[in-house]
Amino acid sequence: MKLGARAPGKVNLCLYAGTPRADGLHPLVSVVQALSLADHLTLEAASDHDEVVCPGVDGPNLAGRALQLFREHTGWDGPPQRLTIDKRIPVAAGMGGGSSDAAAALRLAAHAAGLPVPAELGPRLGADVPSLIRPGRVLMTGAGEHVDRLPDPGPPAVLVLPVDAALSTPDVYREADRLGLTRDHDALAELDTAVRADPAAHVHNDLQDAARSLCPKIDAALEYARAAGADHALVSGSGPTVVGLFGEPQLARDAAAGWPRAVAAEPVDEAFGRVEPA
Repeated sequence: MKLGARAPGKVNLCLYAGTPRADGLHPLVSVVQALSLADHLTLEAASDHDEVVCPGVDGPNLAGRALQLFREHTGWDGPPQRLTIDKRIPVAAGMGGGSSDAAAALRLAAHAAGLPVPAELGPRLGADVPSLIRPGRVLMTGAGEHVDRLPDPGPPAVLVLPVDAALSTPDVYREADRLGLTRDHDALAELDTAVRADPAAHVHNDLQDAARSLCPKIDAALEYARAAGADHALVSGSGPTVVGLFGEPQLARDAAAGWPRAVAAEPVDEAFGRVEPA
């Protein structure tokens, strides 16, 4: 049977970053919201080996690694599979597209195998993957390995402004360290408590100035979102995509018409990413 699932992009409504841990990873306190801007994946039988087809994106694919890890971890010996990805989320843009594809690949493989998604696989694939296995609004802590569900709703509408550039997440973290933007353990622990108490009160991105330093084009997108009436404008994750948070969906749709490839998106929940016959 051919199966399909959507892989939603994400926005970090807040992202507080700590100084690197002993393992070199940066601990985070981040509210992550899945969005209706999504890739679409299909899983179907292949001829002789597992393969990933992702037009327009070259090189190794994290979704293929997810399928491989699922087989290794669970011992699933189902027939070879072809995983096809229809990309809609900007690549290397801070919206978690590759991570969400990997999370969707785990959901698809688990459905095909009749097994649950092993929770321990998410952190092995990347910091954003655990938060996207069950899409919705979550609090992500640690280096992404700890995920707590948060009640909906998030912002009513999100304006997504692609910036004509790409940023490497490790490069942005290195720049944040160089600029002294990350926080010590005690400060991050205090923010963890504060965000849990009132997630909506925190709209901030510690990586924003690092992304701006590496990609000055971001500034124009931030100014556009503010001028269009966004309640908040910020860089999404490690950037360079900029998002504007709007209380009125129509304002976000109107603003999207004035920026190349912009999209007005909505928050989505776990049901958005469910696996269905394709």
